[in-house]
Order: sequence, then C-alpha cells, then structure tokens
Amino acid sequence: MNWILLIIAGLFEVAFAFCLGKAKEAIGTEMYLWYGAFLITLSISMGLLIKATQTIPIGTAYAVWTGIGAVGTVLVGIFVFKEPTTFLRLLFITTLIISIVGLKFVSN
Repeated sequence: MNWILLIIAGLFEVAFAFCLGKAKEAIGTEMYLWYGAFLITLSISMGLLIKATQTIPIGTAYAVWTGIGAVGTVLVGIFVFKEPTTFLRLLFITTLIISIVGLKFVSN
C-alpha cells in the first residue's frame, strides 16, 4: 500500500511543479491561485511521502519520489510548456525510469 502512496506522492510532486510553471506565466489573481495550488499539492506530496517512509526505507522512498517527480516534470515541460525534446534528454529520462523501477525491485 505504501508503494502506491509513494507513487501518488510523486505525481503530486509533478503537480506542484506544473503549478509553478503556470504561476510563472500568469498575472494578478490567477498567479496567486496557482501559487495556492502549489502549496496545496506540495503539502499533499510531502504528507504522502512521510506516510510512505513508515515502511519503505527513506533512501529508496526519496529516490523514487524525486525520480517520479523529475520524469513527470520533464514530460509536462515537453508536452505542456513546449520545452525542447532532444535525444540525450530522452535517453537520460529513460535511464532514470529504469533506475526507479530497479529500486522498486531491490527494495523490501
């Protein structure tokens, strides 16, 4: 169950990065709403990470959490914010995904 919570926490990490990107593009009240959403998603992500570390080793949980966030944020950057897609960028994202899966398989 805590692995599922950890994955959800990683997805909320992607969500808070997305909110930061949207806040950067917004002005006025909309900007503050995006920053508010950032704080909410950040809190949820951290809370779920804390819960997951009750049974998953902290080193593994943190690496998986940041990995999910990094991969998801790069994909959001590419698909939503039109960031560049290069071979090397995709290669390193792929190796990161393989590492995240590997950590899952070697953890208790």
